[in-house]
Amino acid sequence: MLPVASNPFNRRLLTGYGLAFFTAYLWSAMTLATPDFLVGSEWLSAHQADANLVILEVRYHPHRYYSVGHIEGAVQVQRFKDLGDNNAAVLMRFPSQQDFQARLRQWGVNNDSLVLIYDDARTALASRLYFLLELYGFNTQQVKILNGGTLEWTAFESLSQQPVAPQPGTVTLQAANPNLIVEWTQVYDAVVSRRDSQVMLLDARPSEQYSGAQINHAVRGGHIPGAINIVSLAATDAQSQKWLDDTALANLYRNLPKDKTLYVYCHDGFRMTLTYMQLKYLGFKDMRLYNGGWGHWGNALSLPVVQGDMPFDEEFSL
Repeated sequence: MLPVASNPFNRRLLTGYGLAFFTAYLWSAMTLATPDFLVGSEWLSAHQADANLVILEVRYHPHRYYSVGHIEGAVQVQRFKDLGDNNAAVLMRFPSQQDFQARLRQWGVNNDSLVLIYDDARTALASRLYFLLELYGFNTQQVKILNGGTLEWTAFESLSQQPVAPQPGTVTLQAANPNLIVEWTQVYDAVVSRRDSQVMLLDARPSEQYSGAQINHAVRGGHIPGAINIVSLAATDAQSQKWLDDTALANLYRNLPKDKTLYVYCHDGFRMTLTYMQLKYLGFKDMRLYNGGWGHWGNALSLPVVQGDMPFDEEFSL
């Protein structure tokens, strides 16, 4: 993300404000929450023998659960098949409450389970599973993410290649929380059409995909009119697979006022849930994820698309 003074969108956003005043306002509002959902290998070592612990692995390449190995006792979650709606035209729409509940029960999850999730993708995949648990009313105080994933664990312990077949669980989920998701119609209405000043649209994809220079997961490149680009993985470290420190994370989102409703999307439904986790960590309260994301919008040929590094192009600028 560009510095405040050099980003064209931010220059427009700051019109009518003194730069110093605006920056001070943002930082004063950026009170960090306790990151109680991020844990390290020490936490897992201390809780691995807990009777109610369920460990869930979401690897980028699912075959590595069997070939490379997994944390002992971890149940495999196949990221596309298990975390999306298998019957939808857009693969990674959120699964229904009924389908997701059935999957959790297959993994041995009960209402009182302590759930530890890890991945090998800088927590982006784990964040999708965390978000679905929150979406359907599971108590997230009982959910942890292993910061650093497999690298964090294998620095101290070996992996197992023995598949896990848990006893079926009995977890009961609630209806989806409507305040956590949006459909394309809401995005189109609030951002593209009415330009609602209380709503901001975030595109969490790499900048090359946002601009349209690179096309992924859709037949068209570019972004939704009005979206600003904040790359969620930029606040993680590729080598350690961990989140960066609080200062780096807060700096990434420094230009977002906390009194807005934030709509977020990405290309296949993982980077946007990482954005959700990051914003939650920073104390933001109203974040809603576009169900289907660019995989839907970019393939819906009648919907408008902007190319380039600005939120609006000439056709959509006011």
